Amino acid sequence: MKEVRTLYVDGGEDGVRLDRWFKRRWPHLNHIQLNKLFRSGQVRVDGSRAKADTKLAAGSQIRVPPLPDAPDPSEKGKLSARDIAYARSLVLYEDEDVLALNKPAGLAVQGGTKTTHHIDKLLSAWGEGVDRPRLVHRLDRDTSGVLLLGKTPSAAARLSGAFAKRKAQKTYWAIVAGNPHPLEGVIELHLAKRGLNDREIVVPADPKDKDASPAETEFVTISRAGPRVTWMALRPHTGRTHQLRAHMKAIGHPILGDPKYGDEKSAQLSEGLKLQLHARSILLPHPSAGMLHVEAPLSTEMKAGFAKFGFTEDEADQDPFARRQTKRR
Repeated sequence: MKEVRTLYVDGGEDGVRLDRWFKRRWPHLNHIQLNKLFRSGQVRVDGSRAKADTKLAAGSQIRVPPLPDAPDPSEKGKLSARDIAYARSLVLYEDEDVLALNKPAGLAVQGGTKTTHHIDKLLSAWGEGVDRPRLVHRLDRDTSGVLLLGKTPSAAARLSGAFAKRKAQKTYWAIVAGNPHPLEGVIELHLAKRGLNDREIVVPADPKDKDASPAETEFVTISRAGPRVTWMALRPHTGRTHQLRAHMKAIGHPILGDPKYGDEKSAQLSEGLKLQLHARSILLPHPSAGMLHVEAPLSTEMKAGFAKFGFTEDEADQDPFARRQTKRR
């Protein structure tokens, strides 16, 4: 972009940091380039100089100076026709604002040092820059199910806001070791990260621990296969790393197929199975109007667990948590 432009902050981006506002539109700009623009005064908010962490208000005017063009993707970086077709095959729902994907187990959401194939890379199938969908939440690599993205900066901001304000109801299905008692309830345990890199785990922690974060998970029993295992619905009210896995481990009923948070009993029950955790559905306000409800079919991994223990999908209510809400009234 070689000319100066004036753009306006959308209503859905009220409160967004200036640097994040830029990154949503021009993701090729790095931290150093952005800070140089801010320090030199080339970027102005309502006529005044602004810093990277300036919080924007809906309707504010942003002076955008000439920006370096995004580099042409090399042949190595381009998605193949096969990758594009694969990305499109994951779509559960799509409109002008929202993209919902059925993330398979084993596919990371974002890349890393040893991760070159991931959802973030596949998003190039929809375009680059402003046309590129934006992640608004995460799923663990080995968790399957619904993954939501915003297709515009405004939609992404509104969806992110729904998650931040706990207006998004996420329902996970999990098969766990043993029979939790009571049959339903809420787990409230602070969690803290321990270890490094691949050895990092999340463990219960004292609320006074400086590294501890509050974490809350609602749970409901759907069905049991005798005393061995239980099929549960889990609803996280907070979004901590590995929260569901750590919470179920903490109450003595680890999720099957989990090598990081399992124990000897769950390991025996998990023979032949991968992680039995599936992001079944999300219900939240649509960025434009009304409510959005997206549901993901059972993954291959969860189907294997259902088959092993004799569970069938028709045992679950449409909303397993509805009866808890009724009891509260």
